[in-house]
Amino acid sequence: MKIVLAYSGGLDTSVILKWLQDTYRCDVVTFTADIGQGEELEPARAKARAAGVREIYIEDLREEFVRDFVFPMFRANAIYEGEYLLGTSIARPLIAKRQIEIARETGADVVSHGATGKGNDQVRFELGYYALEPGIRVIAPWREWDLTSREKLLAYAEAHAIPIEMKHRGSGAPYSMDANLLHISYEGRALEDPALEPEEDMWRWTVAPEKAPDAAEYLELDYTRGDIAAINGKSMTPAQVLTELNRLGGAHGVGRLDLVENRYVGMKSRGCYETPGGTIMLKAHRAIESICLDREVAHLKDELMPRYASLIYNGYWWSPERKMLQTMIDASQASVNGRVRLKLYKGNVMVVGRESKVDSLFDPAIATFDDDRGAYDQKDAAGFIKLNALRMRIEAMLARKPTK
Repeated sequence: MKIVLAYSGGLDTSVILKWLQDTYRCDVVTFTADIGQGEELEPARAKARAAGVREIYIEDLREEFVRDFVFPMFRANAIYEGEYLLGTSIARPLIAKRQIEIARETGADVVSHGATGKGNDQVRFELGYYALEPGIRVIAPWREWDLTSREKLLAYAEAHAIPIEMKHRGSGAPYSMDANLLHISYEGRALEDPALEPEEDMWRWTVAPEKAPDAAEYLELDYTRGDIAAINGKSMTPAQVLTELNRLGGAHGVGRLDLVENRYVGMKSRGCYETPGGTIMLKAHRAIESICLDREVAHLKDELMPRYASLIYNGYWWSPERKMLQTMIDASQASVNGRVRLKLYKGNVMVVGRESKVDSLFDPAIATFDDDRGAYDQKDAAGFIKLNALRMRIEAMLARKPTK
């Protein structure tokens, strides 16, 4: 047996690595993905090598992450339960995809992850595994072992001489964090009481809005087929775009979120999120679509978006229905080309201009309140209104008929 483990080098996956080796007496291949979490990943290589791992994969997937996962999701304006920009959800299908590819490359017949049996990530990982490799075997240690607390994990690590960082030896962080280039999430422990405000020093990427600069900052985003291609006139790759928007948004306190969400496994969970770049992207994309998309196309996208967002949240990125929706969404973006001007100020993202020299459907000659010189005959509106009022007039007349 050979197992490909999604491995970060932290406490949980370090214990999982040793547990897999001891429990299954097998070779373990470690896979560590750089998707912009902002941590040095080479220590994971040293830890894996010290644990006897012979095949170690550490890969920079930042460009693929933004180009093939984040950007397609933002073409749909996807947002879960009205607020959440799906930062953790959208990272899992990429990790699952690369794990399966590594399993094929190394001849492994099993994959494993460190997600708990109470969360969404186990579903997201495993739906991805099975969609891409139907016969793969999955081992989820949190659903098998009896190491059900942080104290038991630490005891296991001490007993097996697994190196533990000092932050894990003490009281530990007051919450659980997960980061990638789209966001940072904070959950658990001190945040499990939804009535308590998180402490200010929890936030890593964003300044407090009240401490943000007193002067607003303007920026311009250029769009090509629904994707940002340049910021302030400078062409950038997808990962560079998101990195720069995170910097700009974070400096102005943009993108903080505190919510209680409904997990797919059935429970409610309180989480806090920082998504500065994504918050800017959503606002700007809707602005460029507002002048480039036909009304009914835009409305249909809005109707389908909650379903699309739920598919991503629940782990169905590789499903046929998500792929079908993506084909439709991508087709709608052929005409989404142009420029959006934004103003960032103390936690706010404000659209102050949008233009598309080729694809704009906004016609000033028709929209004007001044003399439109015959572009729109206002008398036509009378018949339009009467026809649309017909069913309501019939109902009202029926209601006025005297009853016998």
